[in-house]
Amino acid sequence: MSLNGLYKEVILDHYRAPRHRGIIEEPSFQEGGHNPSCGDTLEIFVRLDDQDVIQAICFEGHGCSISMASSSMMTEIMEGKSLEEALDIVRIFEGMMQGEAEFPDTDEYLDVISLKGVADFPVRLKCATLAWDTVKRGITRYQSSEKMAEE
Repeated sequence: MSLNGLYKEVILDHYRAPRHRGIIEEPSFQEGGHNPSCGDTLEIFVRLDDQDVIQAICFEGHGCSISMASSSMMTEIMEGKSLEEALDIVRIFEGMMQGEAEFPDTDEYLDVISLKGVADFPVRLKCATLAWDTVKRGITRYQSSEKMAEE
């Protein structure tokens, strides 16, 4: 099987058997996302521990195989990360999709690296980035609200 074929299989696996799909009751924050160009919708739920480490992360929504697979991959990577680590991972993902950065070649990132090929299809780029943009927006809003609460 070619590398391209393997990447397609990884995406289809995450689409058919998404990881972390569901709703978290009483999340620390949740954030919605929508891709108007194709109709994909997404809601991300995040529960943090007292050190602002992602204890649990889930998503619900509907969309194409790329957006749902990307959501599954994103939630897998984010669990157990601090909010700052999560934002760093989002930045690397954004850079990868723009051809400007690479993930480390480790088992942790193998699945998400399979999305790199989507960058060759600009119309599908928003599908791949929906979950990542949504979690970034959610983290930013959460951090802003926490900062305001401290003042």
